[in-house]
Amino acid sequence: MQTFLSNLLTPFYALRLRYVPLLLIYFAYGSTVFVAIARDFWVKQSLSLSAEAFLSLGVWLSVPWTIKMIFGQLVDSVTLFGSNRKVYVYIGALLMTLSTLLFIGMVGEHTWVAGYSKEHLYIVASVIGVVGMVLQDVVADTMTTEVVEPHSSEEERRKELATIQVLSRLSLGFAIFMMGWLGGEVAERYGYEMVFILSLFIPLLSILGVSVVSLTPVAPVPLNKKIFFGGVLFALFVITMGYNEVPYSQEIVFLVSLGVVLYFLKSLIEPLDARMVRHIKMAMIVIFVYRAMPSVGPALQWWEIDVLGFDEAFFAKLSMIGGGIALAGMWFGASYLIRHSIGRVLVFLTLVSTLLSLPILGLYYNLHTLLGVDARTVALVDTALASPFDYISGVLMLTLVAIYAPEGNRGTWFALMASFMNIALSASGLLSKYLNQLFVVTREVKEGGVVVVSANYEHLGILLWIVTLLGLIIPLITIWRYNPDLNIKETDEK
Repeated sequence: MQTFLSNLLTPFYALRLRYVPLLLIYFAYGSTVFVAIARDFWVKQSLSLSAEAFLSLGVWLSVPWTIKMIFGQLVDSVTLFGSNRKVYVYIGALLMTLSTLLFIGMVGEHTWVAGYSKEHLYIVASVIGVVGMVLQDVVADTMTTEVVEPHSSEEERRKELATIQVLSRLSLGFAIFMMGWLGGEVAERYGYEMVFILSLFIPLLSILGVSVVSLTPVAPVPLNKKIFFGGVLFALFVITMGYNEVPYSQEIVFLVSLGVVLYFLKSLIEPLDARMVRHIKMAMIVIFVYRAMPSVGPALQWWEIDVLGFDEAFFAKLSMIGGGIALAGMWFGASYLIRHSIGRVLVFLTLVSTLLSLPILGLYYNLHTLLGVDARTVALVDTALASPFDYISGVLMLTLVAIYAPEGNRGTWFALMASFMNIALSASGLLSKYLNQLFVVTREVKEGGVVVVSANYEHLGILLWIVTLLGLIIPLITIWRYNPDLNIKETDEK
């Protein structure tokens, strides 16, 4: 009982008044799930993009996260209107507002967007929104190192940095818990357009947070021309590849992105101790592979809607349960995450994720019918069990990043490490796209009331099996080979 109470009260004891404005920015970021259910249902009903096309779009939408080094350099080195922190949050909020207005125009079928293709507007609005979120994310990550007690010892500083990362994820999780469910309920009762109109509160939250945050003053450092202009050239390269529809452009961009980010990271970590550089490299390999595992894609949700009959209200309930359980898992497991090694935690996550994939497989093969269990009950239980584990790997990596953030280049450091992790997600998107090309799953698409594409979920089962097995075998082999803690111990023994 004493341990339970200690774990329950740990985040309260760790909270400081100077953290609150920063946590509000993370809460705003988590609140973006408010529109998720309405967006997904509207997209399914109104756009004719295939599962493969959505996965391809997802790869392109990950590009702004990949070029975060540009935004990191701006935050570290370029002052606008007397600020090199808060002003970028304001710019990000403006972009997010513009994205939301475009979605309102599309969903409400307003005349001011009537002459444009919905598919093209959807892509433009999505990209603008992502750029706004990336800009705010870079600033928020950088500020996590600047709200710590400036006169604390090195050991106290490391502990406080880890604490801030956990509290940030808790704030994010609390927003997901509340806003995902609320957005689904609003979509069910008042329609999709109302959800997007109400979502205009999200950029206001981040503006409020950054307007009152108290930071340790950080003078701008000289612009790292190699990283900034290299990042700009890389961004222009990506835009050119995408705009001209070059064959295999996504694969080319992925490989170039990986090479560019690894090169910039190498230049930043070279001054660190050799043992620490080796530790970081091993950790990067393990987490990259873990995050690069493929998913089934949107076809799974389409099947749940069309075959199982899940509606907006039920997805809202899933979001609320998932967010709540994840929040509780992070709350009570915070001390465990900080104490244990990356390798051990990721082995545990891999095994648990595989086990929690089995109920969905069972649903596809109608095992719930044979057992006399309702499909919604299975989905609720599976969501409740799976949700705490989605946050953990991110907390581990962000804590590592915060601890070793180099003085004067924190924004660039966070941006590059986040870019690296998002390149892993691009790899996941590419693998998912390939699997959807091999095993085609389609939903029913109508144009003018006429069915132009019939629903076909025949290959969904094999997709589920392949994704589950790849997600088990490859991470375990990688962790066994590149466990950073094991490699460090072997190095010390030699």
